[in-house]
Amino acid sequence: MDGMTDEETLPITLTVNGERVTRTVPVRQHLVDFLRTDLGFTGSHLGCEHGICGACSVRVDGAVVRGCLMLAVQADGAEVVTIEGLTESGEIVDLQENFVNRNALQCGFCTPGMLMTAAELLRGAKPASREEIRGFLSGNYCRCTGYHAIVDAVEMTLKQRARK
Repeated sequence: MDGMTDEETLPITLTVNGERVTRTVPVRQHLVDFLRTDLGFTGSHLGCEHGICGACSVRVDGAVVRGCLMLAVQADGAEVVTIEGLTESGEIVDLQENFVNRNALQCGFCTPGMLMTAAELLRGAKPASREEIRGFLSGNYCRCTGYHAIVDAVEMTLKQRARK
């Protein structure tokens, strides 16, 4: 025996973007790695792997979480929505259009996490000031845009939804 042991695995069952999924996963596998590697949902990105940049953001049981800080086994029984699922549902079609119209994305690396977090803000009932939008998005890093266009896009979406 060479001293190496097989990594412990556990079976999990969860719902991802409306589809029930059952897999056996390594107990140390992060949720974002499971979503990307095992299920092919590559919209959420791996950035800092410390929960700081927000590129790995996904929705778990209705709340946005950092997929790099949550283990896949912790999502057992949960409802997980990735950026792909958020897009397919139509929930953020107006936000995505405003991101394009306001040039709020450049390289696109942070965009899925920004959209996921902005969608959480948009689900709230109260209007938000530019300062509040900035504060809400402060856990998501963008190295390209300088944030002004991102705040513009979210603000525009809030105003459009308030008129409906």
